[in-house]
Parts: sequence; structure tokens; C-alpha cells
Amino acid sequence: MKRSLDNATLVPFFFVLVLAILPVVFLILLSFSRGWTWPDIFPSSFDARAWRYVMSPHSGTWQSIWTSLKLALITTFINLFLALPAGNALGRYEFPFRKLTEILLMLPILVPPVVILMGLHRTFIRLSITETLAGVVLAHVLPTLPYMIRSVTVSFSKLGFEWEEQAQLLGADWSKRLFHVVLPFLMPGIIAGSALTILISMSQYVITLLVGGGQIITVTMRMFPYVNGGDQATGAAYAVLFALVALILLILLDLSLNRLYREKRL
Repeated sequence: MKRSLDNATLVPFFFVLVLAILPVVFLILLSFSRGWTWPDIFPSSFDARAWRYVMSPHSGTWQSIWTSLKLALITTFINLFLALPAGNALGRYEFPFRKLTEILLMLPILVPPVVILMGLHRTFIRLSITETLAGVVLAHVLPTLPYMIRSVTVSFSKLGFEWEEQAQLLGADWSKRLFHVVLPFLMPGIIAGSALTILISMSQYVITLLVGGGQIITVTMRMFPYVNGGDQATGAAYAVLFALVALILLILLDLSLNRLYREKRL
């Protein structure tokens, strides 16, 4: 049964909530400010100049959003294609050097990314895939694939072979076992890995800048020059827009997961 929050729980809950909300409020105020100097608590004046520019057709914002989404979705599909067999092997089978294999697959998030990125960039130059969408997608796969592998590995380890064997004993062929047993069981892990992949891919700036060579423009590529160049209002507007796009994607994934659980309960 559900219980109401007690005082001992409310205090840290509201503390974390305030810490999460304050940066968003700061960004929203900054995006509408004409000047905000220290030690003013609030901007001296407000203006929608930054938002008018960000939303204007000639700013290239919508093209950059589409590019970010396209990169994230393609990266997610490639990660699923690679992570499902890897997660199946790591989660349900015992083989020599299994732990070592898992550590090697996790290396992109264990080794400093700059070290990997420099070698990756030189390799892509030799393969003539820098400044291309394909090159940036492959570069985004590297830091995101370990999260997808880990997510589906946990799901495969919980699945085991028992559910498939019971379905086989009841007469289900391989296709029915796949679509009615395996995939529904793996879906939470797939959604979790996809959410991490999308968010990390959309957040990449250095990788996109170095491999894309300034030819592949994402939302973060448009945001950082304004932040570093002194136009903080426009940079804040791009940051708020980026957060909104990411939030919408997370809500869609959450709705998909809730729908899946409702169908399983029915």
C-alpha cells in the first residue's frame, strides 16, 4: 500500500527538488534578460530578443534540432543491433574470459573520452568519413553503446532460459517466443538504454565538432558559441529548447513503458 511522505523524507525531497528547479529557472530568466550583472538577484530588464532569433527561420534552429534527433535515433538503432547479441551472450551464457569481455565493452566509458577521440579522429580521417553524417553517427556510437549493452545485459540475465523453455513446451515456435516472451521482457531494458543513448548523443559537442568538422550542426553546436561568445541570453534560450526536446523524448519513452506494463497486467 502507498504511504504518505513523512517529514524526514520531505526535507531531502524538497531540497533535491529545489536544486533541480533553480538552474532551469535561472536559464529561463537569463533567456529573457537584456542585462543581468552581479550582484543583481533578477535581470535589470526583460526582452524576448533571444527567443525571436532562436525561433526565426533564418537561425537554423529547426534544422539543427532535426539533425540532433536524426543522429540520436540512428545511433540508437545501431546500438540496439550491436547490443542485443552482446547482451544475450553476457547475460545468459557462460564462456571463457566473460568478465574480461564485459570490461573491454565498457572501456569507452572507463577511459577518458579525449584519449579515444583523438585516435578515433585520425582513423576517420584515413577512412575519409570525417565531416559526414555517417562519421558523426559512428563517433556517437562509441560513448553510448556501453550503456545500451549494460541495460539489455541486465534484462537478459533476468530473463534466463526458463520462460522460453516453458513457452516451447506449450507449443510456441521461435517467432511466438521472440515476440510474446523475449521482447516484452527485454523492453524495459531497451527503453532505458535507448533513453540514455538519445540523451548522451544529443549532448555531444566535442565529438560532433571534431569529427563533423563544423559541417554537422546540432543544437549543442549552435548553443556553445553563444555561451562562449558573450551572448548568454541566446545561449540560455538554446539550452532551454534543448532541455524541452530531451524532456519530450523522455516523456514519450515513459508513456511507452507505462503502456507496456498496463498491457502486461491485462
